[in-house]
Amino acid sequence: MKNSIMLAAAGFAATMLLSQAGVVNAAEIKVMSANGLQEVMENLGPKFERVSGHKLAITFATLGVVVKRVQDGETADVVIIPREGINNFVKDGNVAAGNVTVIAHGEIAVAVRKGAPKPDIWSLEALKRTLLAAKSITYIDPALGSESGIHVADQIERLGIANEMKAKTVLAKTAKDVGILVANGTAEIGVAQFQVLVSIAGIELVGPLSVELQETLVFSAAIMAGAKNAEAAKALVNFLHTPEAAAVIREKGMHPGTDSIKIAVRTENEEAPTEATSFSR
Repeated sequence: MKNSIMLAAAGFAATMLLSQAGVVNAAEIKVMSANGLQEVMENLGPKFERVSGHKLAITFATLGVVVKRVQDGETADVVIIPREGINNFVKDGNVAAGNVTVIAHGEIAVAVRKGAPKPDIWSLEALKRTLLAAKSITYIDPALGSESGIHVADQIERLGIANEMKAKTVLAKTAKDVGILVANGTAEIGVAQFQVLVSIAGIELVGPLSVELQETLVFSAAIMAGAKNAEAAKALVNFLHTPEAAAVIREKGMHPGTDSIKIAVRTENEEAPTEATSFSR
């Protein structure tokens, strides 16, 4: 109870500071964000604007697209993408390492159409059999620079079934499209970021990829070296670490940056989780 009170007090204090700062120096903060955090940012953005007085101008794209835009000279105050892309910015001098913080962790999951039998994905061999037996699968086109799409393609290659899967693979533009293609029956199995799939109507989550194949996506926020509104950018990043933000991140099926990462492990003799929440949070 004492810890809960302290956390609530800290959140209230952070909100008050943001509110006071916003009244004096309201600014527009330009944000580039990965698609995987779109629902989180669309939920938290208006809340931050209310308490801070600042305005957010957010654009969403894949990791690869955001990285290319920055490398081509486009500026932003804050960039929120998987850590792999942020590391490139640090090497290029676009971000100081001390201005990078982890916002959330996400996992890659498998989904099927609502009401369809849930296949066995709980070991390397089981997933291999499931993919080979499927009439069609979908994941994000790796060429678009999505970390999850690249990872799924790499793991299919690792399983030694890349040639067999080519003819029955429907490549999607976004993780949301993966869910839609499964929901409308275009693809039998979809593999994408859990936090996106969980919000798509008409599909059911089977579970995360097995530990051997899983890729935990670490989404980090970087205050860019050329930020025009550095103080406002810092206020946004601080807000994304408040208890209020952590609650939304969990609600959307991710783990806040302060949480330890826990990926479900199941042996072949155990039953699969019956609800998404049993393996997502």
